Amino acid sequence: MRDALATAGVDVTHVANAGVASGHAIVMVDSVGENSIVIHPGANRALDFNGVEAALHDARPSDWLLMQNETNCQVEAARMAHGRGMRVAYSAAPFDARSVQAVIPYLTLLILNAAEAAQLFQMVGEVLVPRLLITRGADGAEWRDLEKAETVSIPAFPVHPTDTTGAGDCFSGYTVAGLSAGLSPVRALRQAAAAAALQVQRLGASGAIPALSDVKTFLAYHD
Repeated sequence: MRDALATAGVDVTHVANAGVASGHAIVMVDSVGENSIVIHPGANRALDFNGVEAALHDARPSDWLLMQNETNCQVEAARMAHGRGMRVAYSAAPFDARSVQAVIPYLTLLILNAAEAAQLFQMVGEVLVPRLLITRGADGAEWRDLEKAETVSIPAFPVHPTDTTGAGDCFSGYTVAGLSAGLSPVRALRQAAAAAALQVQRLGASGAIPALSDVKTFLAYHD
């Protein structure tokens, strides 16, 4: 896994060996590309506070921390990043309302799919975060800037999906990467939609995430 990440250009300096099996998933895909996933958390739940602190030691106030609900130390990491003036994004998958509520005070951006958003709103009512991103699969995505009272909707690119596994993660990652690179929300979301459109036409999860060069080629063709 470290080798695959490094080959993809990821800095793996703080990817530690926890001495247990890496987290992994058993993915079942139906005839129209939709999936059901059984997760073994493994090393994802073996993080410790010292490791998180070491990973964030050199982070700058302009940096982003992106997390999802597959690890422990989520509250500690979010609180520490927030205290350093970082921007914190949280993808609430797999969804658990209590986990979301625990990190909300430290978030810059909360990312939910439409079903997760409906559940959270029903349970807690108003969600007080600066920005909210709701993904809607083939129906695109909605960006809500609650500080500016602005809403932006981005359509999905029409494609024929082969496997939707990891599409939400791909969308979230490309969105935050775009924002971190200085893109406006509209441009970051459009880039993320293009990446997800390419991803769902391939089999697999992380291995199916397209390179930025492929995404830019796709966007140039659709402009």
